[in-house]
Amino acid sequence: MSSSLPMSRSAVVASQAESQPSPKPPAPVMNFPNSPIPKNPLGEGRYIKTAAALIIGDEILNGNTLDRNSNYFARFCFENGIELQRIEVIADDELEILEASRRMVQKYDFVITSGGIGPTHDDITYASLAKSFGQELKYNDETIARMEEASRHRVWMSQQTEEQRTARKRMALFPEAGEVLFVASDVWVPVVRLEGKLCILPGIPSLFQKLLDNLKPFLPLPTEDARPFRLQVFTPLPESSIAPFLTALQNRVKPENIRIGSYPLHHPGAHIALIGLDRARVKDIGLEVEKELQGRILSAEETDAMIKEKRQ
Repeated sequence: MSSSLPMSRSAVVASQAESQPSPKPPAPVMNFPNSPIPKNPLGEGRYIKTAAALIIGDEILNGNTLDRNSNYFARFCFENGIELQRIEVIADDELEILEASRRMVQKYDFVITSGGIGPTHDDITYASLAKSFGQELKYNDETIARMEEASRHRVWMSQQTEEQRTARKRMALFPEAGEVLFVASDVWVPVVRLEGKLCILPGIPSLFQKLLDNLKPFLPLPTEDARPFRLQVFTPLPESSIAPFLTALQNRVKPENIRIGSYPLHHPGAHIALIGLDRARVKDIGLEVEKELQGRILSAEETDAMIKEKRQ
């Protein structure tokens, strides 16, 4: 009969440590240089007034993925004084992309696309847009270099076949005349701009938001005094009771380019939104609405909280 002495606590810990897989090396911190700010693509002295969004993806239309990017873009436009006039969702279909992109670029000052720029067979946005504007596709060497640098710590990179590496490089195959704008120093993905108006963005919401926010210095945005002011008024009255007053008020202030919207709540009452360029005038109308509809003007903090709640 053999006997064995119990292992000491330190020996047990050492044995367990040896059996554990080695920790993965930390991802390198990226700090790529951003692109220089180019000349105003709309022409000196001009700025963006109107915008449109083209959301591309079968997964949006079949309900597999929730579109968050159009809402984020709508808020981006409002906060920067741009009038977003159209949002379209279309399939991963070349003919649909061609028709919509040409129409939007002709009509609006600023157009974004979202989705369809990955490495798989249904990612056809770059190729379709190149065809839409009569361009060939060309690999962008700087994008490939940044892609490789950002992924060199990943083990699977060295294990990919030539076919898989070629598929990955498709994410750097752009319309040859497009502006390749590196707008965020911590990601390798650029924004490609065509015709000085159309910016191609990824569909992943976190990446879409980062690139859109960092794109601001590259856009001829309206000046502060050209951006709208929004005032919210709460009323406890039901919409049917406030409708006649709001109809008359909208007809009266329409020549002043002030818009009025009413949004019912789950409980009795509604929020009245007043939007216009003349801040003082909008505030005056807010006082009138507050008085006539037994309401209360919401503070900026209350308005922000309300908008945030609607996004949930």
